[in-house]
Amino acid sequence: MKKLKRLLKHLFFLPYQVRNLFPKSSLKEIELVIQDSEKRHSAELVFAVEGRLSISELLKGKTSRQRAIELFSILRVWDTEGNSGVLVYLLLADKKIEIVADRGISKLVSQSTWDGIIERMQENFRKDFFQRGVILGIAEITELLVTHFPPQNTKKNELSDKPIIL
Repeated sequence: MKKLKRLLKHLFFLPYQVRNLFPKSSLKEIELVIQDSEKRHSAELVFAVEGRLSISELLKGKTSRQRAIELFSILRVWDTEGNSGVLVYLLLADKKIEIVADRGISKLVSQSTWDGIIERMQENFRKDFFQRGVILGIAEITELLVTHFPPQNTKKNELSDKPIIL
């Protein structure tokens, strides 16, 4: 029953719903926040949002965490010079947020810290404050990255700051 309910949520989550929750103006604002964030530290931050998974992924039982890890690889967030990439992934049909951090960061930041950021983001999402939730989440992540990955004069922007809509 649970699998059927999830399948139906994904089937009926339509592409326009992503644009309703994240219009161009919100995406631009998130991009600017990421740009500002990356000026304060030497890590890379990527934000990706996906409306739903494919039927085949659902039938295989793919979780939001598994998809986030897959995207971490596909989007090459793992491939930063300092092993300091962070992916913030939203799977809207499941109402799930995942944060995947590269090994350089994972050694320094506990899962419970990431879980706390996710919970505060979800509090905003439950109130339909999607842009605000993402921006506050990025702000919290930024503070962690500033602490552990101070800015470097030679840092180049290795990954795009534009939000990714899948």
